[in-house]
Amino acid sequence: MKYNLKFRKTFLLPVLVVLISSCLTNVDEEEVLGPDSLDPCVDITFSMNVKKIIDTNCVACHSSTGGQTPYLETYSGVSANAGEVKSEVVSKEMPIGGSLTNAEISAIVCWVNAGALNN
Repeated sequence: MKYNLKFRKTFLLPVLVVLISSCLTNVDEEEVLGPDSLDPCVDITFSMNVKKIIDTNCVACHSSTGGQTPYLETYSGVSANAGEVKSEVVSKEMPIGGSLTNAEISAIVCWVNAGALNN
């Protein structure tokens, strides 16, 4: 009987320690993006991405003919109001009567965060 109890203590305790410690160290870690990882914003440009989104969804109202300010007909109008444009599309306040896809919102956010360049 004593041998059986000693056997349990000798082998059960180390097994439990291994099981518990393996659970503690076997957790998902955040993926750290390395230099080889692709930045989803790297290909976002004003001329190829943002202008099309603005022309399709904003210019009808935010133009000299649409009457709503800020005017977003040109790069200078969009870039001067880039922070406001970003804020409005992220909060989904704009465009009124329409909606942007998540990809369109992400493109605008990427462009603004990159400095709202005329590229």
